[in-house]
Amino acid sequence: MASRNGDRVTALSRQLSQAHRELRRRIDDLRTGLSQDRPAGDALVTHCLAFCSALASHHEGEDVGLFAQLLRERPDMAPTVAKLVEDHGLISALLARVRQLAAASAASPVPAALAEIRRELDGLVAVMESHFAYEERALGRALDGLAPEGGWPDAVFRFGTDSRFGTDLRFGTDSPFGAAPGGAD
Repeated sequence: MASRNGDRVTALSRQLSQAHRELRRRIDDLRTGLSQDRPAGDALVTHCLAFCSALASHHEGEDVGLFAQLLRERPDMAPTVAKLVEDHGLISALLARVRQLAAASAASPVPAALAEIRRELDGLVAVMESHFAYEERALGRALDGLAPEGGWPDAVFRFGTDSRFGTDLRFGTDSPFGAAPGGAD
């Protein structure tokens, strides 16, 4: 029988998938609102910044928590983790661009600015989807194959939280565009 800690490691692959589903829902929500030309000024900036913060926090937690512990247990995963960290850098640059465009749009909300944000988000979605799929495949197998005696610290299992806001960023449902169709995961 697996220990409680081992059960948590196995469950982490599912938790990772849930976090990714929530991030997908959030960016879909943002893109839907932009395509309807509904957000204006502060609402756009707030929603873009909330999404960017959620994704950045998720990746920071992986980099310093999940990946560090995984490498202690599975040093052979170093090339995979290096690729994921590289992806996080690319995604971070895209998020910086989205933040910049959102701030500029708030100052001058014209349809062309919203179209530029939509294009940037389309690129971000393509990178995110590829990254999430690879991460879930590569890490899911590794995490689910670990021995239950791993000694994983609790911090590893909180990779979706942001202590600056005191919230769990994986499962939030607030949006200036309303609830997601069909509810949150």
